[in-house]
Amino acid sequence: MMTSFKDEVLSRRTFAIISHPDAGKTTLTEQLLLFGGAIRAAGTVKGKKTGKFATSDWMEIEKQRGISVTSSVMQFEYAGKRVNILDTPGHQDFSEDTYRTLMAVDSAVMIIDAAKGIEAQTIKLFKVCRMRGIPIFTFINKLDRQGKTPLELLAELEEVLGIESYPMNWPIGMGKEFLGIYDRYHHRIEQFRVEEDDRFLPLNENGELDGNYGIKENTLYDQAIEEIMLLDEAGNEFSEENIANGTLTPVFFGSALTNFGVQTFLETYLQFAPSPQPRKADVGEIEPTSEEFSGFVFKIQANMNPAHRDRIAFVRICSGKFERGMNVTLSRTGKQMKLSQSTQFLADDRSTVDAAVSGDIIGLYDTGTYQIGDTITSGKNLIHFEKLPQFTPELFVRVSAKNVMKQKSFHKGINQLVQEGAIQLYRTYRTEDYILGAVGQLQFEVFEHRMKNEYNSDVIMESIGSKIPRWIDEDQVDESLSSSRSLLVKDRYDKPLFLFENDFALRWFSDKHPEIKLSNPME
Repeated sequence: MMTSFKDEVLSRRTFAIISHPDAGKTTLTEQLLLFGGAIRAAGTVKGKKTGKFATSDWMEIEKQRGISVTSSVMQFEYAGKRVNILDTPGHQDFSEDTYRTLMAVDSAVMIIDAAKGIEAQTIKLFKVCRMRGIPIFTFINKLDRQGKTPLELLAELEEVLGIESYPMNWPIGMGKEFLGIYDRYHHRIEQFRVEEDDRFLPLNENGELDGNYGIKENTLYDQAIEEIMLLDEAGNEFSEENIANGTLTPVFFGSALTNFGVQTFLETYLQFAPSPQPRKADVGEIEPTSEEFSGFVFKIQANMNPAHRDRIAFVRICSGKFERGMNVTLSRTGKQMKLSQSTQFLADDRSTVDAAVSGDIIGLYDTGTYQIGDTITSGKNLIHFEKLPQFTPELFVRVSAKNVMKQKSFHKGINQLVQEGAIQLYRTYRTEDYILGAVGQLQFEVFEHRMKNEYNSDVIMESIGSKIPRWIDEDQVDESLSSSRSLLVKDRYDKPLFLFENDFALRWFSDKHPEIKLSNPME
């Protein structure tokens, strides 16, 4: 059966998983891939005889630290839908990568640890989703451990995040006494740790169990029924429209580690999550079903395959169909290119992709052509999708090669890693010293680790503390104004800026030199 282009687009579901570190994001991703048949056992990729590292954490430093520091992309099919999951780093030092990833999805899944509730990083990421008006689905995880009460967690969602919630299911007990979930949406009870045949129990029209089931004898079952009645009377109403505009979040309870409640979540999510949405561009909204191919680069990753020193530009397709070997124009330069080398992902298992449609994420091999935020299109008219957020770095270090004989690999490494957008590069006037800026300390550690492992270059980094960057016009450059409190440097596009020591130094400079216009284009 041939599916039409429109049907293909409508079958796509592209989402990012957001959470605070340790809430169980990577575990949930693994379980979802398991249902999609993409992996055999959570923690291993099909046919790989390697150690059991998480499928989506492929970088060496992630294996050592057990954290995700890069956004991975995985694709699988389930129940007639083609699902693209973008796993994002939970660690706050990598929020920039995550913010950009959130620009490339149509919905988000927010994971909350039942014991810890809503944590700082979740709030930040939630705000970005809210700002974009994208639908948010909530998975409250680790019900097999003791945590806050479900009603407390719902209250927290509404008070801390200011979003209404509708529980699609409700836990019966928790921790050692976790018996299962009362599935409001599917009108059944799903039992925890029972044989597959006995897992689902049907409810009668009053929403209670008929028949002789052991779970009915438990007081926790009675308590859950009471709470459900309370929710039916006083809770928010279910509204597909409010889910779609991001003002109501459907809430699911479960345990990713024991794979409980995950399948129920996935099936319901696929039903209500949006297919690819129109994208804002400088010529108006671009419809996903329009024929002309267009997409934007939201991430660049160097050395996904250390053996080949490759760089991949991740592209979100916004309209039309991608076909390998097609010609496109890079809007920023107006240059035409042939897209002959392309790839799709299952974490570190990559396959060449010949065709993809709106909503899909593809990787293009990059020799230094692309920048983050670039638009590519097959149309005659150049379009530019809306700008991706950039963050002003707060921490700065001076960096140099330990071994003067290895300058070549040092320069190559710095230039490639800077293009990924996690660290910013500056050079001082006259002496051309390299200065790096980042949002968080962990980015410097990852940079140092990757320079050594991927470019065989040991680096010396000396901290110059936190600085406030402010850009100036090129015709206002006066090197005599450069000092330790207001260091004059240029960014990687050769635009001049001052790095001010603190607010006081910035104010003092502004008062003394009112003729110099200071700006921050990253805000």
